[in-house]
Amino acid sequence: YPLTYKCFMPANSVPRKIAKLPLSICCPKCRSALNQVPNFLICADHNCGAQYPIVGTCPILIDERKSVFRIKPIVDSLRPAGTISTYSRLTRLIPPFSNNIKGRENMLRLKKLLEFRSQKPHGLALGSGDIGYGIEYFRNDKSLELIETDVKVGAHNRVVCDAHSIPFQDQSFDAVIIQAVLEHVCDPYACVKEIHRVLKPEGLVYSETPFMQQVHMGAHDFTRFTHLGHRRLFRQFEAIDDGATCGPGMSLAWSVYHFLLSFTKSRNARRFVYLLSSIMTFWLKYVDYFLIDKAGTLDGASAFYFLGRRSERVLQDTEVIGLYRGILP
Repeated sequence: YPLTYKCFMPANSVPRKIAKLPLSICCPKCRSALNQVPNFLICADHNCGAQYPIVGTCPILIDERKSVFRIKPIVDSLRPAGTISTYSRLTRLIPPFSNNIKGRENMLRLKKLLEFRSQKPHGLALGSGDIGYGIEYFRNDKSLELIETDVKVGAHNRVVCDAHSIPFQDQSFDAVIIQAVLEHVCDPYACVKEIHRVLKPEGLVYSETPFMQQVHMGAHDFTRFTHLGHRRLFRQFEAIDDGATCGPGMSLAWSVYHFLLSFTKSRNARRFVYLLSSIMTFWLKYVDYFLIDKAGTLDGASAFYFLGRRSERVLQDTEVIGLYRGILP
């Protein structure tokens, strides 16, 4: 095979095969099977013939036609871990203003629901490069298999992929977890459609998305969802539970931070503002424990969650409107 991505391999890499591929993995372009050769996966469909490099034991399965990410920069960006800066050490001493109140509770509930589905449930976590609230419950449980993915190589990732083209066959998973990701994708509706595709019948999905949060990933930050907007996003799923996971206190803290940030220009000034706003507003997250289940919180929460079950029925927009539980007229 002409290994057109050979130039992507780091200089100190050693040719190897990946340790173990998930059985349902496939080409993100055509969904055909993949053949293994040292340092690469190659699509078995000769009409496609796509090639994907492997970094360590992690295949880079990006369909560049449907993604803003490119394979070469992902591989080229890999560098040895650097030393921890003085600023990073300092931020660890400052109490953060962010607080996900419901995340771990919801993930435990998802885990219990999975126990009734199969003796060895299969789960997929999309965009899990940064540790999500409660994901450790799945990582530490040997009775289920969790495949973690992201658009970058990470310590826990088994596959690098884009949620617009999930490189797994139809109906492969009992559950999909996607925390704080859908605001960063270009087309969240296409991603949710992919989630629906890879879930088994009546498979489970758990999603968290922000509402009252300002931009937090620069150019890769596109969309916000109200409570009903989030429900409509998952309109082809039956709701098990949904609501606020981060309250209005956190919304206020984000607003204070970005208000102060508006006066800055330099990197050092932005760092100072983060430290200052964290000290000023960290206590607001404790107010959210009192507010999180209030009806008014659904109109001003910082983030929402949705726990649902795959369905063949599509929720109509008139039905979505009827699900409003806030306090505004």
